[in-house]
Amino acid sequence: MPAPEIRRSIVSVQILAQFAASHGMALEDCLRGTGIDAGALANPQTEILATQELQLVRNLVRAVGHKPGIGLDAGLQYHLSAYGIWGFALVTSPNFRSAAAIATQFLDLSYAFVRFRLGQTTDQVYQLKLDDSEIPADVRQFLFERDLGAWANAMREMRPSHLPVVAAEFRFPKPVYAERYAELCGVMPRFDAAENVIAIDPAHIDDPLSQSDSGMARLCLEQCKQLLEKRRVRSGVASRVRDRLLRAPSEMPGIEEVARDLHMAPRSLRRRLEEENTSFRALVEEVRQMLAEEFLAMPGMKLEEIAMRLGYAEPASFIHAFKRWKGVPPHAFRTQSG
Repeated sequence: MPAPEIRRSIVSVQILAQFAASHGMALEDCLRGTGIDAGALANPQTEILATQELQLVRNLVRAVGHKPGIGLDAGLQYHLSAYGIWGFALVTSPNFRSAAAIATQFLDLSYAFVRFRLGQTTDQVYQLKLDDSEIPADVRQFLFERDLGAWANAMREMRPSHLPVVAAEFRFPKPVYAERYAELCGVMPRFDAAENVIAIDPAHIDDPLSQSDSGMARLCLEQCKQLLEKRRVRSGVASRVRDRLLRAPSEMPGIEEVARDLHMAPRSLRRRLEEENTSFRALVEEVRQMLAEEFLAMPGMKLEEIAMRLGYAEPASFIHAFKRWKGVPPHAFRTQSG
């Protein structure tokens, strides 16, 4: 799931509420248990947490989840215009490769629960991996289908003439409506696979997008950075740990040292972070990833220096970690984001 402390726009909930209404759900039933009232729903400036949207999805799935392909139907309600500056950043990107890098870097500005990551195999095929492992089981199929449908819409809006998919495979059994997947992906997927993967034709990964605008793309990228920082909820023990880690990232402290600075026992700190749906290791990764992206945006900074500033003993360790975070090595990320 997206980190619970990242606020998100109400727009996705508005889309889902309208979709639910079209299937006969009353608004009261749709919003039950979400902490969102009709006034907040109607206000386009409202921001919510992922957990609130998740509750609405649970309500929707209980009511209409028995309908075949309902998640795909929901996903097709999402268009790039619904994502605000994140969607505009994608559509003005020069090519699919650049759009994928931006989408991954700022995925928490979307409404996705699936974690999308673009990588490259040894035979130079580009793979879009769709990780749904952290989505609760009772809503996993719906949210996977919703996010897949929304992805297909976005791809076609960025480049209507061609969807560069050469293969697809998903880790769940073949549904009776499998042809719907073929329509979305452009190929018939293989089901009961080890993971969810869409293979992208490398011959088209750098094809120009019809609305690309390098100047506007750079402006959107900067606005995405500012918006993501604004939406981070800085509270509780996790906030204090982040602040402590940011003081001297080149000498990244262990949990014992941070606990001592916060006047807590390490065991108590672990428990408090768990209550806030995070962990010490996750916070270290978050801080390092955030700083790595900032350092890579500085043209003159070498990878060796970045690795040292982030507390890695050698550049290879940093490169391995960054590739795990983003699906591409640092030099490729720098090129894509430049």
